[in-house]
Amino acid sequence: MVTTKPFLETFDTVHAGEPDWLLQRRRSALARFGELGLPTRRQENWRFTNLRPLEKQEFAPGDSVSVAATAIAPYLVEGAGHRIVLVNGRFDSGLSKLDGLPAGVLLASVKAIVSNDVPGFFLLGPQIFGEGTEEAKQPFLALNTGAALDGFALGIPAGTKIERPIEIVHIADAASPLSVNSRSAILAGEDTKASIIETFIGTGEYWQNAVLRVQVAARAELHHVTIQDHGSEAIHTGSTTIHLAEKSRYNSFNLTVGGRLARQDVYLAMSGADATCAVDGAYLLRGSQEATMATLIDHQAPGCKTREVFKGVVEEQAHGVFQGKIQVRQAAQKTDAHQLNKNLLLGERAIVDTKPELEIFADDVKCSHGATVGDLDEAAMFYLRARGIPEKQARNMLVEAFAADAIDLVEDLRLQQHLRRHLDRWLAGRPS
Repeated sequence: MVTTKPFLETFDTVHAGEPDWLLQRRRSALARFGELGLPTRRQENWRFTNLRPLEKQEFAPGDSVSVAATAIAPYLVEGAGHRIVLVNGRFDSGLSKLDGLPAGVLLASVKAIVSNDVPGFFLLGPQIFGEGTEEAKQPFLALNTGAALDGFALGIPAGTKIERPIEIVHIADAASPLSVNSRSAILAGEDTKASIIETFIGTGEYWQNAVLRVQVAARAELHHVTIQDHGSEAIHTGSTTIHLAEKSRYNSFNLTVGGRLARQDVYLAMSGADATCAVDGAYLLRGSQEATMATLIDHQAPGCKTREVFKGVVEEQAHGVFQGKIQVRQAAQKTDAHQLNKNLLLGERAIVDTKPELEIFADDVKCSHGATVGDLDEAAMFYLRARGIPEKQARNMLVEAFAADAIDLVEDLRLQQHLRRHLDRWLAGRPS
């Protein structure tokens, strides 16, 4: 059972030295989580997500540990530039690579910024722990505000183009059940361009609760790939909030392959005219895995464009959920928004719940949405088998083609190839 008790017992120790206003925010947020408790399936936005694993186990705050470089090596991107590694939610300087950053770029741990060890708190501090009303409605965000010890902060000054991807690796190492709360922020200034790849991995029984806030300024371009490849006993809850200014561009891809229970919530506000976003991804599930992808794309300004494509492969007794909503406000005329969710259901006990939604209050728009759930194409299987291809290989080829169709939407070829390697590893473990 998740309670505030273990976080309050260690509060004075782990948050010693933080500013008074932040300590006050933390205490208020923990109190709010105590009032809200865990979401239940009686709530519409959570009715498909089974949080029973969180209800059964208490997860103590994670301790600081060290891991070997070999633990993260298989997950690193070839040709990447700079890197931050968080071990059990804490910055690891030995595994990180921060030398040679472009002039003016801030890439640092949140704890270092809050402690004033790294200049830039006044730039990113409000972005990380700024006032907001989200905690009043979102219990996991409230808990994160109260309990997060560290995270990453990236600030890109106006006009800066970062050529190589920046890596963020979250790794958990749990000898006993523990919780990892990380709080992070990205601030992309005007006319900037960058690619970010976040990877979540780990071993043991743990709960990763990650919060990320993103601001993309006018005419900036940000590519953001997230890979959730936790261990088989892990629980993942993630919340990402993105705000887009005029003529900005945000492309994201979320790949979910790990964990026994995972949920990622994305709220994207298109507050500037003529902004563009692509919110894509894939979830590849087997065994008794549960995974939910929940998105809300809020068109607030005119002339904005959205593409949202998610593909799911669900095998054995796994359960995949897609909840996607595109909202078009009255002021958001000339909106162009398209949403699609396609699923392969490859097991008699496998389950997919899909709920695409459009909510439109403007009258000059071009919007569409759709969802499909089905098995592999029998004609394609027959074609491959007739040419002497064994059944397992033929099935893998069709599953690979289905999932790769989503991965091909990623524009950065280095990140696209990296995602394909994760897909290959998942395919190698498919049942016969």
